Amino acid sequence: MKQNKSDYAAIALFSGGLDSLLAVKWMQKSGYKVYPVYFLTPYMPIERALESARDNGLDLIVRDITAEHLKMMHNPETSFGKNLNPCIDCHALMFRSAGNMLEELNARYLISGEVIGQRPMSQRSNAMNQVGNLSGYRELIIRPLCQKLLRDTAPLSEGWVDAADMLDFHGRGRTRQLDLASELGITRFPPPAGGCLLTDKNYTLRLRDLISHQQMDKENLELLKYGRHFRLTDTTKLIIGRDEKENGSLERICQGYTLLKAKDQIGPLGLLTGELTDPLMLDLALKIFWTYHPKAPQSGTIIIQQGKKATEYNGQKVGPELLKQYRISYD
Repeated sequence: MKQNKSDYAAIALFSGGLDSLLAVKWMQKSGYKVYPVYFLTPYMPIERALESARDNGLDLIVRDITAEHLKMMHNPETSFGKNLNPCIDCHALMFRSAGNMLEELNARYLISGEVIGQRPMSQRSNAMNQVGNLSGYRELIIRPLCQKLLRDTAPLSEGWVDAADMLDFHGRGRTRQLDLASELGITRFPPPAGGCLLTDKNYTLRLRDLISHQQMDKENLELLKYGRHFRLTDTTKLIIGRDEKENGSLERICQGYTLLKAKDQIGPLGLLTGELTDPLMLDLALKIFWTYHPKAPQSGTIIIQQGKKATEYNGQKVGPELLKQYRISYD
């Protein structure tokens, strides 16, 4: 170790999961200065990271890389996973984004909580090498939880980081992670979860629909997180909330969209993402929306809210086959 441990700071990719939390807290306990950064995209819910950072006393930096991620999604350099998850390109983009912050934060190298063998696509040694090469910062990346099993990069060879502080975790088990959490006094952390919506088959089915209709923008991607989705025309979708929480989200997002509410009935809200000028398509939207009010009578009144203008229409329930014809879902 040629330098004092605090001479150079690190930027950590922080997801909020146990591994990224352990990497940050272990390095901090070992005497290194670490800036945890969460890179915001439409596909990764931020709530877990915010809660994990708050519970464990971390000052989390949040950076929105949505524009860069959308550009990457159109043409990833490596292949997608089982669904639409370009894990290697995504990790490379995050490391590149972190690397671009080094001068800003007066930091010198990058860390993550990755563990060799834990995830089949992105956490293999050759995949980690790909990530490093694509990021442009391969020689500045270390992975403290498994770095003893990897080749040395500049932080180690230059003496910014002591090799004795590196660990040799590997595989899919979590016993050593839980033991380390106990050693570090970490008692609150999220349960294991995929996190990324690009690994969810129904989400990616709806995402493919957006791509095929050339509607991949930030607003439409935000809406993919909520409700049941129905493709009515090339320009218009109907989205119906599944519970009270989703109703609240749709109502929050509804500015600029058309909102559907059942008059005198408790139930879901609906949102139209485009204008329905075809009376037949509007009637179809009303029928689909009314069908998702199981306690309502066979027909009833629906209020369509467009800005301050509210208009009442009649809706009638339809059978499951018609719903299936328009719903964007595997189930």
